[in-house]
Amino acid sequence: MSGVVKIEISESAETLKTLLKNAKTPQEKERVQALYWIKTKTVITVKQIAIMLGRNRVTVQKWLRKYRTGGLNVLLEQKQNLGGRPRSIPGEVIDKLKEELHKPEGFNSYGEIQQWLITCFDINVSYRTVHELVRYKLKSKLKVPRPQHIKQNVESRENFKKAHRPR
Repeated sequence: MSGVVKIEISESAETLKTLLKNAKTPQEKERVQALYWIKTKTVITVKQIAIMLGRNRVTVQKWLRKYRTGGLNVLLEQKQNLGGRPRSIPGEVIDKLKEELHKPEGFNSYGEIQQWLITCFDINVSYRTVHELVRYKLKSKLKVPRPQHIKQNVESRENFKKAHRPR
């Protein structure tokens, strides 16, 4: 019969069941689940496994090929992410930016942070990149005081603060 799984699972059903319970990632759980079903003869064909897991038949066949060639360790090993674009602002620079943001004088604007990055590290990034980094990734706010009128009476302001202090 075509599509019938012809593979010998060397692990016992109990071992696979404990691996299934201790699986750390969803990918690991799916793969062990497929092996468990084959071992316990719950499913007969690759197509049935694919339907039950919601995966493509070819994907399940790749898993089984990996298991045949290298065993359980090869099947469950995590794929390393080697690619991707490098960050526009390196980690060391981000650490120094955090330090600068925690200083009392801080920065007055995101444009000022842009200039600081250009002058100190020769990194030219957009305003939006700086804003997203500072505001959302570092969860920091610029230390900009609220504007105060020059004719404002300092003594009455302090009295107001004392009278309306949170308790």
